[in-house]
Amino acid sequence: MTTEKGKQRLTILQTSDLHGYIYPHSYANHEPSDLGIAKAATLIKAERKQAEHLLVIDNGDLIQGSPLTYHHARLKPEAAHPLILCLNELGFDAAVLGNHEFNYGLPFLEKAIGESRFPWLSANLTNEAGEPFFGKPYLIKEFEKGPRVGILGLTTSYIPNWEKKENITGISFLDPVETARRWVRVLREEEQVDVVVVAYHGGLERDLETGEPTEVLTGENQGYELCTAVEGIDVLLTGHQHRTLTGTVKDVCVIQPGHAGRILGKVELTLVLDGAGWMIAEKRASLLSVEGVEADAQLLALTEEYEWQTQHWLDQPIGRFTGEMRVLDPMAARLKDNAFVEFINRVQMEVSGAAISNTALFDDHSPGFPAEVTMRDIVSNYIYPNTLTVLRVKGSDIRAALEQTADYFALDDAGKIVVNPRFLHPKPQHYNYDMWEGIEYRINVARPVGQRIVSLTRNGQPLEMDAEYEVVMNNYRAGGGGNYFMFRQKPVVKEISIDVAELLASYILERRVIQAQVNENWEVVAN
Repeated sequence: MTTEKGKQRLTILQTSDLHGYIYPHSYANHEPSDLGIAKAATLIKAERKQAEHLLVIDNGDLIQGSPLTYHHARLKPEAAHPLILCLNELGFDAAVLGNHEFNYGLPFLEKAIGESRFPWLSANLTNEAGEPFFGKPYLIKEFEKGPRVGILGLTTSYIPNWEKKENITGISFLDPVETARRWVRVLREEEQVDVVVVAYHGGLERDLETGEPTEVLTGENQGYELCTAVEGIDVLLTGHQHRTLTGTVKDVCVIQPGHAGRILGKVELTLVLDGAGWMIAEKRASLLSVEGVEADAQLLALTEEYEWQTQHWLDQPIGRFTGEMRVLDPMAARLKDNAFVEFINRVQMEVSGAAISNTALFDDHSPGFPAEVTMRDIVSNYIYPNTLTVLRVKGSDIRAALEQTADYFALDDAGKIVVNPRFLHPKPQHYNYDMWEGIEYRINVARPVGQRIVSLTRNGQPLEMDAEYEVVMNNYRAGGGGNYFMFRQKPVVKEISIDVAELLASYILERRVIQAQVNENWEVVAN
């Protein structure tokens, strides 16, 4: 594509939060699904044919998240990473480190980076000397007889609140806004770029139009602040929240393309020659859906062996349940004790030795377990590579955590219990509602937030607020993830380094036949 004399067009394509999805189908049931990098690849190749100048950037959370990447990381880590093969094949210019890049440890991540034919950027992740830990804070892309573009990479600094310490040893997580001030100045004044693109694996903490907070301002998502507090940014690529959005904040073009390859982000800049450099005359952002798009045959062939091995592994039978273990209604499963959630809690208690446990139903697509269980059923329900941590907490911490989890609910105009909109927008957070075993409790949604726990006992006796208890939970929650600040800095009694999905599979394999149980130790009411 060519533009009129004295004008040029720069196209920026963005993927984000691909989470290991290549093939366009569901791993839970084999059904076709409009997602995956193979579908996005078709759009990328089409754009490459017609673009005058093109940048293709991945915005993080690339190498973890699907059964395929789990199988690769745990059973075939010596092979080249399948997602890196895809991005290499598509000629990506750069990638940004996301929080889930660290889930399988630094050696695994560094191997993936070493296989990449593109740089990984993150200016605010530094080593002890204050230098970028992964080598490059930014990339300069100079187009022949065209603009000089600087791409600065940033990563949410909230990672230490979620990730296991051994997976981020030696890394300092600096404030993205302060880091951007430093490096945008370098790009503008020293590198003399015409265009500054900031690729930030983080989201928007405020409404793009009103500036009003859309979430608790913890520092996890600082996209709005980057636009308003840092001079010199032209385009902000965001991610992490799994949202689909485009907009403008203080003349900064902002975009976020959802997750799992369902959407390809596209930013078009029209540039005009002004003296010695190029000036931006127009900015336009759009979201390109992969719905109905044919998957790229080349990428499917490139990763066919990975997919075959994964599918074979997923279909291996491991055991059988008697009794109902399916999640037929996710809302009902969160209102009253159910066999599926109780099973996960009981496994956590048995393998850890803790007498109290909490867990979550991660999303509304968790199907529970059928009578005959395979590895596919395990990874379709337990979708994160969490490990377990046993904390020593007080009874008052347990009550505070229950009040936090009770905020998940609200009442509609008819007095019916519904999900609090804060747990649905801007991103679904079903994983931040916990259900407990080893205690008895009752949540009354009709009461004010912070006063909803109307009954809290252990073995029929009131839970003592000053007494200490050992509680097992996943490592994300133990670090305070989901605003469970009462768990931060609590004494760690034990850490279990095996992924929960593996623990569940081993538990079922050892027993072969398991009876579903429900002791009805908790319920949620509105009266």
